[in-house]
Amino acid sequence: MDGSLAPDVTLDRLHEIAGAFALRDVDAIVSCFADDGEFRNARGPHHWGESFKGKAAIRSYFEPLFAASSDVSWRHTSEFICGNRAVTEWHRTATLVSGERQEWLGCDLYTFRRGLIVMKDTFIKVVVK
Repeated sequence: MDGSLAPDVTLDRLHEIAGAFALRDVDAIVSCFADDGEFRNARGPHHWGESFKGKAAIRSYFEPLFAASSDVSWRHTSEFICGNRAVTEWHRTATLVSGERQEWLGCDLYTFRRGLIVMKDTFIKVVVK
């Protein structure tokens, strides 16, 4: 197949990315991003959350996340692709080193270029008591 006709993202690629997160493999996660890729966390000081641009910045977010919660996991409940965009819906659970239990639903809105993530924008539902 001509490389110019290859899709930017496939379900297999989404499953590879999910697998990297399931293994909490920071090297594999970072390798899924383009060099100019961006991860937007749902939480942060701005209306878009907090942005991590480039592989080093993305790594600087995920390494401490996994260190703070060795059991964090995402169970995908739905996914779809439209052109170079994809959406994954998931149920996240984690126990922090403090003992606090976290559980929420969320989704990631992705933009891909040649199989690499150029934008991963995360949204979550937060329980307020």
